[in-house]
Amino acid sequence: MVKNVLKNPDFLSRNWALLKKQNRVVLGGGGAFVLLIAILLTRAWIGGDASAKGPQRARIVSVEIVKAEKKQVPVDVDSIGMVTPISSVALKSRVETTIVDVHFKDGARVNEGDLLFTLDGRQIDAQIAQAEGNLAKSRSQLELAQRDHKRYSDLITKGATTQVSVDNAKTAMDTANAQIIADQATLDNLKVQKSYTLITAPISGRISAASVKIGNFVRPADTSPLATINQMAPVYVTFTVPQRVLSDLRDGMKDDLSSVVATIPGSTKSETGKIAMVENTVDPTTGMVTVRGIMGNDNELLWPGILVNTKLIVRNEQAVVVPSVAVQRSQSGSFVFVVKDGKAVVQPVTVNRTSSGISVIGSGLSGDEDIVTDGQLLLSNGTSVETRARKAGA
Repeated sequence: MVKNVLKNPDFLSRNWALLKKQNRVVLGGGGAFVLLIAILLTRAWIGGDASAKGPQRARIVSVEIVKAEKKQVPVDVDSIGMVTPISSVALKSRVETTIVDVHFKDGARVNEGDLLFTLDGRQIDAQIAQAEGNLAKSRSQLELAQRDHKRYSDLITKGATTQVSVDNAKTAMDTANAQIIADQATLDNLKVQKSYTLITAPISGRISAASVKIGNFVRPADTSPLATINQMAPVYVTFTVPQRVLSDLRDGMKDDLSSVVATIPGSTKSETGKIAMVENTVDPTTGMVTVRGIMGNDNELLWPGILVNTKLIVRNEQAVVVPSVAVQRSQSGSFVFVVKDGKAVVQPVTVNRTSSGISVIGSGLSGDEDIVTDGQLLLSNGTSVETRARKAGA
């Protein structure tokens, strides 16, 4: 600006008279020139400032927008659940003996019928041999009694013996027959005891570490199991929900619309299953009801005992949804900015629920509106806007 003034001699000459009129103090040539420049700069500054206060260009705010969608959304309830096995078997010895061999690796997956432990059965083998000998003896005595009974029966027809001898032979035969039954029962019991020396897996699942190894003496009175097998697929997920959703949940179960999603905390991995049962009593102290979901868990994602984030999907319904960041709040309630004809318009809305960054709108939107998701702080009702590309990762 100073350069323009100094380069314009006509402008300086026109204002020199004004300078002498406004200043009664006689100044030297240099001082008068400096004063003239100061006055001219002041006027130029004031004139420029005045021009800046003239008509201004309307403000336009750059915003990001998305479309409000009308689609099927789940009615769900979030909770914390625990994974529990459907079947869990603690393996214990049923005889007093010593472990001879362990046939599995700690933590391995086992199938029903797999041999797990072999116990020392030599004592039972000796008892079985003794029982077999007693059984053979009883059968020999039965044959003797049968021959005596037949002989006395033939003799009595000839009058060569008495009826007492026949009756005594019949009693001896019956006694021998009863002894055979008793000896056979003893042998069968010992064979059952012998089968206890081979411990097999009663269910398929994953086995724990063996609490005892080869050479340890075990007995039925031991409190700690030899190992534990947990069924891994399928498994239960148990959690609680408020009693207010109980009616809708039962209707959803009746129409096979309800499901459960279990997610590992801190991970995106999840497992989906169905409702297995709803507890028949609501806890009066908390107003919560226990729900159990059954999950396929074929890949063994869910391990018994872990806590998971559960989402109970009661049903699906048609609704309008927008990103939760688009919903603003004021003293009069919730609202969103809708872009119409290049302007932002305040639209009051009601939010039914929010989940995973998405808000379900109960009223105020019909779907397909352009909703502002970024830049709302610079907006008011009627502000002109222009759209910009969404940020990467938004």
